[in-house]
Amino acid sequence: MKAAMLAPAAVLILWSLVMLFWMAFSRFRAMKDTGGDLKSARPGGRGQDLERVLPERANWKAHNYTHLMEQPTIFYPAVIILAMMGASPLDVLFAWGYVLFRIIHSLYQATINRVAVRFPLFLVSTIALVWLALRAVAVTLFASGAV
Repeated sequence: MKAAMLAPAAVLILWSLVMLFWMAFSRFRAMKDTGGDLKSARPGGRGQDLERVLPERANWKAHNYTHLMEQPTIFYPAVIILAMMGASPLDVLFAWGYVLFRIIHSLYQATINRVAVRFPLFLVSTIALVWLALRAVAVTLFASGAV
């Protein structure tokens, strides 16, 4: 069951890297289209500085990549705790649900990006994450000898 519980986390790591490369490709292409390049960037510049320069659509991938570096920081330790303490089949299902909805959310945000659709996708993944967090607390707090 450990591998089954860790597999969704491994897939989300890989997906985050896919989004990183998609973001970079999109932004480099947009910089080329707008006449900018890395050589003309000011010293100490940051990716967020491109918000003012690049078209909105080119920045959507960066916004999503940032999201993948935020909330999943809760997902990863919850998954590890559950894998170590003994995940149930339902925990594995919720972990895969979280990853599936994060990937759908990424694709939607990177391409269409309507908040009215994007938010429910985020909400469903968050509900799955709440389940995983509660289960991580339960399996550790109520483990024999935990208190």
